[in-house]
Amino acid sequence: MPLIVDDVAMRAALHEAARAEQSGDVPIGAVVLDAAGSVIGRGHNIRERDGDPTGHAELVALRGAAQATGEWRLDGCTLVVTLEPCTMCAGAVVLSRLDRLVFGAYDAKAGAVGSLWDVVRDRRLNHRPEVVGGVLAEECSALLDDFFAHQRLG
Repeated sequence: MPLIVDDVAMRAALHEAARAEQSGDVPIGAVVLDAAGSVIGRGHNIRERDGDPTGHAELVALRGAAQATGEWRLDGCTLVVTLEPCTMCAGAVVLSRLDRLVFGAYDAKAGAVGSLWDVVRDRRLNHRPEVVGGVLAEECSALLDDFFAHQRLG
């Protein structure tokens, strides 16, 4: 059972995801919480908006958190994201030294936190965060399903 704070943080990530949709980006959102539970980084997909292949919500949020703390090491922090991270983002989770990763919907096509690969829990790596998956998964999935249904119609 996820912590109540995880649900609240996921709602903030869902709010970020809705912002991505405004620019035609896939609605994925993320927030980074410090050890006290305060949001120190926010992000949503900006790939289409900026023409940036690395413009994933997780990376945008991690950059914001690093800027807020003045450190690339995000010890004690939690990343909350609406969709299971891809390999690029899972690698960034490991490299940023986050303590926890919380995600909503599983991604059977590109998920790298258990669905296709499990980058963040690979014992060969020097850092492995705690992982909590499936937080508000139905809401996170519904946002993505609606987006792609409209894409097919348009």
